[in-house]
Amino acid sequence: MPEVDEIQAASTSTQAIQVDTKTMPVPPHNDSEATLQGIAEQEDDMMHEAVQERYQNPSSYRFRRIASKTLVSFGPGDPEDPVNWGKGKKMFVLCSGMMQVMNSTIGSSLPSGAIQYIAKYFDIVDEEKLVLPISLFLVGYVLGPLLYGPLSEQYGRRWPLVIGYILFCFFSLGCALAPSFPALLVLRLLNGMAAAAPISIISGVYADINDDPIQRGRTMAWFMSCTAVGPIISPFMSGFISTVNWRWAFWLGLIIAGASFPCVLFFPETYGPVLLQRRARKLRKETGNKGIVAPLDLMPHDLRATLTVTLTRPLRMILNEYMVSLTCFYLALAYAIFYLYFQAYPLIFEGIYGMSPGIAGLTYLPISLGCFIACGIFIWYDGYLERAKARGAAWAHNEDYRRLPLACIGGPLYVVSLFWLGWTASPNIHWAVPMTSGVMFGLAYELIFMAMLNYLSDAYETFAASAQSASSCCRSIFGAVLPLAAKPMFNHVGINWGCSIIAFISLGVSVIPFAFIYYGKTIRQNSKMCQHLKMLKEEERRAWAEEDAAHASAADPNADVEKGPSVRDSEEVTEKHLQ
Repeated sequence: MPEVDEIQAASTSTQAIQVDTKTMPVPPHNDSEATLQGIAEQEDDMMHEAVQERYQNPSSYRFRRIASKTLVSFGPGDPEDPVNWGKGKKMFVLCSGMMQVMNSTIGSSLPSGAIQYIAKYFDIVDEEKLVLPISLFLVGYVLGPLLYGPLSEQYGRRWPLVIGYILFCFFSLGCALAPSFPALLVLRLLNGMAAAAPISIISGVYADINDDPIQRGRTMAWFMSCTAVGPIISPFMSGFISTVNWRWAFWLGLIIAGASFPCVLFFPETYGPVLLQRRARKLRKETGNKGIVAPLDLMPHDLRATLTVTLTRPLRMILNEYMVSLTCFYLALAYAIFYLYFQAYPLIFEGIYGMSPGIAGLTYLPISLGCFIACGIFIWYDGYLERAKARGAAWAHNEDYRRLPLACIGGPLYVVSLFWLGWTASPNIHWAVPMTSGVMFGLAYELIFMAMLNYLSDAYETFAASAQSASSCCRSIFGAVLPLAAKPMFNHVGINWGCSIIAFISLGVSVIPFAFIYYGKTIRQNSKMCQHLKMLKEEERRAWAEEDAAHASAADPNADVEKGPSVRDSEEVTEKHLQ
């Protein structure tokens, strides 16, 4: 079965990366055949000398025997391991990732400020059609993550990002030169598919370089701020520049993307299994030993495996993992309402208050302010949680309390902000009152997303990119479809009751993080994937503890070193665990 094959491959990969009593550093001295255990089979003296010279730092290179293969893995403190990179390199990865995410998110809502000029140029009078330039971009967000996320877990992060960036620039150019409205719609769909690359991969990149949950959570907080701020700042930019020509809205997006070219060009590979694969390839070339492999080399790479295991993983996680499916539904609704605002705000601030598109675009800025406030709250809560742990507070050691309380706060605030907007949007009330509701809306929206997405990443570390891809796919479907019903709904029931309807729906789903707090442990215990990853993590913890004892006896040439388990042994343990 594909699911079993997938977890078996993950088991092999994780066991290869860990170092236990069955794993020994390669010493730089004699008796190579005994200590290297078949890594170099003494084809000639030159090969032996090359291996010795290469392994003079035993803390960086680790090996273990699995069947007829020798697996290479990271050692503690290995400078090539992304979690051990310096602060400067990690900061470059952080900022470069944010730049790429900003490119995508700015492009998503770019037509909103130019839509009336697009309608006039192409003579479009059907209001439903005018929603399509944004909705089809979000449909691309649906399709892209199904490809980019899983492939980044098989072929690495860098090249999917580079390919996505090139395609994004190409299709942005096409939008600026679109000869007809249908051509513009097709190009927006393709542009959204290309823009999905950083959305579905960058969160996995940040997980690659941060093994500390606190640092990973804070990095994800900034990542989520970028995903929220990008769509908010583009309406007023396009609203002002489109007074010259609507095509300039897309030219502006292309210029912003071009400014991030150095970030993409010099972006390093961060995916550990791919880096180990490169290391193994280099060692095979240096030693001539074809048996040196990386964990990723043992995984199937044929087309059938890619189609049945890798690309279907996000879908199977939605169907089989309750934690993923419920989180996806909650975030999908919140995301759809976020993009529904791009239909509601023009009706309110242009229709009721008579603002121009450029000025109306400025009313989105309070939402971005709320997002940054939420980021500060998230970082403060992380510090508060750590202080509670230091005091020995029992609740602080419950993993559900690491992320979910912020979503429990954000959910009710989200509902209140919707009622606030709906019932203060009136000619008799100053425009600043409904506009100010955006601060609470952005605050609540960001708290929900930061908490729930980090909760997924913590639960599915190995498959974080696939879990994020599943979430991105679901919310993009909702974000593409729900805004199509926005104007008919508001025209039929009015702004007041239209906002109230979506507020009541949001109230119903806001119980999900509360349910996770009370039933999260039970859900994880019934999840085969969560339990298997937990088992591997515990094995790794014991392995690193036992390695110190192995180092103590490494200097003794008569020390008895136990061989690692074979692939067959690993598969039998995995199958037994899954039963």
